[in-house]
Amino acid sequence: MAHNHNHSHNHSEGQKNIVFAFILNLCFAIIELFGGIFTNSIAILSDALHDFMDSISLGIAWYLEKKSNKTRDKFYSYGYKRFSLLGSVFISALLVFGSCFVLFESIKRLFNPEQTNAEGMLLLAILGIVVNGIAVLRVKKGKSLNERAVYLHLFEDVLGWASVLVVSIVMIFVNLPILDPILSIAICIWVLINAYKNLRQTFKIFLQEVPQDIESDRLQDEVLALKNVVSIHDFHLWTLDGIHHILSMHIVTSNEITTNENIELKKKVKDLCKQHNIHHATLEMETMSEEEECEHC
Repeated sequence: MAHNHNHSHNHSEGQKNIVFAFILNLCFAIIELFGGIFTNSIAILSDALHDFMDSISLGIAWYLEKKSNKTRDKFYSYGYKRFSLLGSVFISALLVFGSCFVLFESIKRLFNPEQTNAEGMLLLAILGIVVNGIAVLRVKKGKSLNERAVYLHLFEDVLGWASVLVVSIVMIFVNLPILDPILSIAICIWVLINAYKNLRQTFKIFLQEVPQDIESDRLQDEVLALKNVVSIHDFHLWTLDGIHHILSMHIVTSNEITTNENIELKKKVKDLCKQHNIHHATLEMETMSEEEECEHC
């Protein structure tokens, strides 16, 4: 009971941390938007767009995370785990569209640089480091994968604002307005690279690629090494959401295997699966004579 209580407490605390990061990110994105217009900085406007998308993704991730915790029913026999992937596709698509628009505007400014308010950029950069730093400290100790992902993303935002801080300080002493669109282009390229990585990984899951963190050949060799196992076939391994992995396979056993040995063999195979981070395994056991009959049919 204590274990379940702690698990529930950690899960609830994790959701609170994500909601906190969402509210903080959204409020600061609004400040960024007006700050970018005030300072005439395309770099800050591009980061405002980035933070707006981050806020939306955090909100959607929180909602879909709750949705994905629903157990299976007559509509979704494997449960709702893949709902958590929808937010990734939606937000990545928005990021690509928005970043391409900002990238186009930034390239135009390369040829016609506009004067920016370097002092205003400096103040926003300091505020950005403080706000994102607070959010980083809040989710830093999180145990869940979601909190870890949010932590890394917010930490990258802190580094981004640090670069804005450096550029704004340089522009206070040296009149180089071209630095602003250059920084904006760098931010857009970074966002596009990450959006591409997210989309690629998500589509791999949708296309049922074998999870990269599982050595499927090694698992098959370990199963084949067990007593009474003659061969295996119809080996299928995929993942619901990148975390929860599914396996199904047919195991051909010797004709002499007893009922108790069959039960023990199943247990050993499922234990092997758990060692490989596979907690949902469907096993079809058949003797050599049964397999031969099936092939003949």
